[in-house]
Amino acid sequence: MGIFYAVCMLGIFLPGYTAIPGNIDRLPIAIVNDDKGEYGGQIAESLAEQLPFKEIEKDISNKKALEQLEENDLALVVHIPETFSADLESENVSSSIDFTMNEAAATVVSSSMTQVVSQINSQLSAQFSQQTAQGILMNFNVPEEQAKAMAETIENTYIPNVVTINDIPDGMHNNMLPMFLTMALYVGAMIAAMQLVGAFKANRGKASKTRLFIYMQLTAVLIGIVAGLASTGVAFGINDLDGELFLPIWGQQILNYWVSFNFTAIFVLLIGEAGMIVNIPILLSQTIANGATLSRDMMYAPYEWISHITPMYYSVQAYFTNIYGSASVSPYIFGLVAVGLVTMLINILIVRFFHKPLPVTKPAPTMNSTEVQA
Repeated sequence: MGIFYAVCMLGIFLPGYTAIPGNIDRLPIAIVNDDKGEYGGQIAESLAEQLPFKEIEKDISNKKALEQLEENDLALVVHIPETFSADLESENVSSSIDFTMNEAAATVVSSSMTQVVSQINSQLSAQFSQQTAQGILMNFNVPEEQAKAMAETIENTYIPNVVTINDIPDGMHNNMLPMFLTMALYVGAMIAAMQLVGAFKANRGKASKTRLFIYMQLTAVLIGIVAGLASTGVAFGINDLDGELFLPIWGQQILNYWVSFNFTAIFVLLIGEAGMIVNIPILLSQTIANGATLSRDMMYAPYEWISHITPMYYSVQAYFTNIYGSASVSPYIFGLVAVGLVTMLINILIVRFFHKPLPVTKPAPTMNSTEVQA
């Protein structure tokens, strides 16, 4: 087990995290040019060449781009406003470009966008200030070489407008809260799968396997209610969360526990306690595939595939949206429910076809005191 766990952890984590920063260029962004002047198109083309991204959406409105950013379908929206050229040609008005990012996203995405935007704005500020100053000085018949030298001392005419939506409070515990809430009950449900399936097998012959399966499901829900309440209470005690979120988070924790139980119980029902050996690499894979650190766009194919069929991704994204975002959480909740229903159906089939029915034996009747005296 020592060798198995070490090989699994390193064999899953190290390849998965090589996507940072190698796959950052896979992140989709949008460049929206609303400028009617001559400079907007040039800047849009220049940005498309300078920004280190392969997938750049251009034929999209700013409103639509911001909606997709809210849903994390885009990592960055660059908006060149309608008055950009006019402001650039004016001596008394500063020009600006809007860079909008969504902080309620994978950690690498938000931090990478911040770095990229900072670098691009530094270049644009220097470029625009020099060009504008040089043009102003040339109008006063200052020699070109002297104009270039004087331009460096003129105040910047370009002011970047960096907008962050869905701010996450400072502190790594806030960034990682969606992942920790999910993992806290997933690991507990994985251990419960071994214990409850063991109880299911130990009680065969005392009740029908259908009744025992129902008892197992109800027990998982009851544990989820209690464990969900405890984990939600700890989260609210440490993180500064809105009180209105308590019931939604608790409800999702209950759902998360039930789904995780059915997901991890599949292998235990199939191969017994050895199923835990299968569950370990699946758990480790989900720590990368859950989207807390890497977005799906950055994941390698195996991890992206895993994110679609396992519960952690949907749970983590639902928490990001529910706690910090403002988009609809329904798609992720429906995804989590779908995983739970499919895995429960698989467990029903396993119990139906792989566990042979045993005759239910009734306990022998006990004699009362009158019968004993007789």
